[in-house]
Amino acid sequence: MNGFSLDVAHMLAGTMVLVSFMLLYQDRMFALLNVFALHAIVLSASVAWQAYIQDAPHLYVPAAIALVLKGIIIPVALRRVVIKLGIHREIETVVGIGPTLLFGVALVALSMVVMLKAAETADPLAREDLAFALSILLLGLLMMVTRRNAVSQIVGFMSIENGLILAATAARGMPLVVEISVAFSVLVAFIVIGVFLFRIRERFDSVDLQALDEHRGERQ
Repeated sequence: MNGFSLDVAHMLAGTMVLVSFMLLYQDRMFALLNVFALHAIVLSASVAWQAYIQDAPHLYVPAAIALVLKGIIIPVALRRVVIKLGIHREIETVVGIGPTLLFGVALVALSMVVMLKAAETADPLAREDLAFALSILLLGLLMMVTRRNAVSQIVGFMSIENGLILAATAARGMPLVVEISVAFSVLVAFIVIGVFLFRIRERFDSVDLQALDEHRGERQ
């Protein structure tokens, strides 16, 4: 594997980390969905490149699934959910965007230190891409923790899954059947969550998790 191949692989993985920060920065729902679509497109490109440099044609399948399912279908469907439910277009956060981004930088630094040390015996491609993947996973978790709206938390969850796919393809450890099952499990989870959101809207007239907590407190 030549240096150019490694550079492109690292560039794509690093771009995913950058787009994860863009997800944390968004305060408008539609902009968030657009950025998530970009996140999925970069993931698709990264997996396709891994397929090329590893000479692993089966990886082109999850790359295509990520592009079609997460890059197009899910963002469009979530946009329709937002319109259908009349969800507030502004994203409410537990803490400000500035502190969230700073904490995100700290998480990325921690990921690099931990993973580069833990995987120092692995090949350079796997070691650095695993560090990027852990960063993406932690940033997705941070998004879920700091966002109050259920839709934005769904996006955070799916960005975590993107990080897991990147880690698995870089480590050459996920068979095709597992990749397909993960993709379809995300689709099923999306359908279930969509139904759940409609039920929340019908009962509480809101998908803001803080409002649901307040409703539960009133009942107690």
